[in-house]
Parts: sequence; C-alpha cells; structure tokens
Amino acid sequence: MRHRSPIAAVVALAACLASGTAAAREAVVEGVRFVPSVQAGDTPLTLNNAGLLRYRVVIKAYVAALYLGEGVEPSAALSDVPKRLEAEYFWALDGEDFGPVTLEGISRNVDAATLERLRPRIERFAGLFVDVKPGDRYALTYVPGRGTEVSLNGRPLGSVEGADFAAALFAVWLGPDPLDADLKASLLARQ
Repeated sequence: MRHRSPIAAVVALAACLASGTAAAREAVVEGVRFVPSVQAGDTPLTLNNAGLLRYRVVIKAYVAALYLGEGVEPSAALSDVPKRLEAEYFWALDGEDFGPVTLEGISRNVDAATLERLRPRIERFAGLFVDVKPGDRYALTYVPGRGTEVSLNGRPLGSVEGADFAAALFAVWLGPDPLDADLKASLLARQ
C-alpha cells in the first residue's frame, strides 16, 4: 500500500475545497441556473450574483446575473472593465419592445448631451434584438476595446463599440436610477 506525503494530502484537500467553492458560486434564482464563470473571448468572467426582476411588484419578468472580470469589484462595474449581464425571461416579448425600454433606461442615467451622442448606437443596439419566448436568455457582454456583444441563447447577434456606450447600457441595471433597485442590489452584492 502506497502512502501519500503530508504535502500531497494538503494539495489534494485544497483541490477538493477549490472545486467545492466553484460549485458553491453557481447561482439559482427561481429555478434558473447561472454557471460560476463564462468566457468572453479570451477574458474569463466570474459570477458576482443574480437576482429577480419583478414587474409591478407581483409579476416575475426575468432573472439576471452579473459576471465581472478577474479582480473587478462590483462598485467598478460601470467602469471600462469586462462584464456580462445575462437575463432569462419568463414571458414572451417582441424584439421591438427592447429598444424603447433601453432608451428610457439609458436616458434616466445619463445627461441629455450624452444621450444624444449615444443615440445612433442605442438605435443600432435596439435593432439587434429579436422576439424571445419563456426560457430564452439574452447576454450583454462588454470587453474593453471590443465593444458590447448581444447574444441570444449563446448565438451572437451583433455588437456596439465604445466604453461610453457600455457604461450607459449597464447603468440601466446598475446605475444611479436603475430599472429596479432590488435587482441592482442583488446583482452588486457579493455571493
């Protein structure tokens, strides 16, 4: 029978604990699962937290999760840092409905001059959305220098350039006047 050295035992225990920690970082909200980490090209993003958006207090609209790049604090999520917001829907929505909601959310979080400067990109962004059905998942992924990519169920639909656009877009959920304060608090809280 072969005996392990104490150092090998410690290394094996650390590996077990690390894999247990990764599994514990998975989030499940209203039965929707968010994995502990995702890749944005060559950039690894780690799950910060997830939460539920309720419409008119009682209707469960969607659950969302915020992923951040390595070492990024939630308080810096609107900075020029890698990030991703995933949202899985409980209701069918028309793709054309995303544009007005996005414009309204951005306009609550930026000044009038910034809104006008961003308007062409906001319109291009709104044109990327298609109809969703319950269980579909949109992801908005920003990588500095590459822009914000929109994907549906893992299929890229297009992207929009600019750190200024990404900051304004993510402010819809994470800015000073978010879509929902409870969802913002959930997304920014550490797991």
